[in-house]
Amino acid sequence: MLRIHKSETLDQLIKDCGKGHQKAQKVLFDRYAPKFKGICLRYMGRLDEAEDVMITAFLKIFDKIHTYKGEGHFEGWMRRVVVNQCLSELRKQRHMYLESSLEEAGQIADYDLLEGNLRAEDLMNLIAELPIGYRTVFNLYAIEGYSHKEISLELGINENTSKSQLSRARVHLQKALQQLEMEVHMKNKTYGKQ
Repeated sequence: MLRIHKSETLDQLIKDCGKGHQKAQKVLFDRYAPKFKGICLRYMGRLDEAEDVMITAFLKIFDKIHTYKGEGHFEGWMRRVVVNQCLSELRKQRHMYLESSLEEAGQIADYDLLEGNLRAEDLMNLIAELPIGYRTVFNLYAIEGYSHKEISLELGINENTSKSQLSRARVHLQKALQQLEMEVHMKNKTYGKQ
C-alpha cells in the first residue's frame, strides 16, 4: 500500500506516478491543478473548457511522465504539456482567428489611477476577453516567454503574424485598461474621491 507523506520528495512522487500509483497521481494533481487550471483558463477563456483541457493534460502527464529525464524543472516540463494541450485544443476547435486590421491606440491609460484598483483577477479577466488569436499569442509571448519564432512554429503561422497579433493584443488590452480607468474615475467622481 502506497503512503504519501508530506515530506516525500518530488523525485519519489514522479517515480510513483510513473508506476501508475493512483494516490501519487492524486497528490501531484492536487498540488499543481490550481496553477494549471489558471493557465488553461488564460488560453481557453471559459472555465468548463479550461477544466476539460487541464484534465486531458494531466492524463498526458501521467502517461508520458516516464519521458521526463530529470533535466530542467519538473513543473516547467508539466507546464509545457499543459500549454501544448491548450494549443492542441484550440487548433482542434479552429477558433483561433487571426485578425488582419490593426487598430490604433488613442491615448495611454493612467496606470497610477488604476494601481490601487486593479487586481490580478481583473487583469486575467481582461486577458480572457481578448479574441482567441490575440489571447493565445499574448499568453505564449508575454506570460510563457516564447519567442515569436517559437510561437510561429507552435501555431503554424508566420513570425510577423505572431508579432502583429501581439501588437493587437496589447492595443486591445490598452483600450480595455482605458475603459477601466474611465470607470474608476467616474466611480471616484461619484463618491467624491478625486
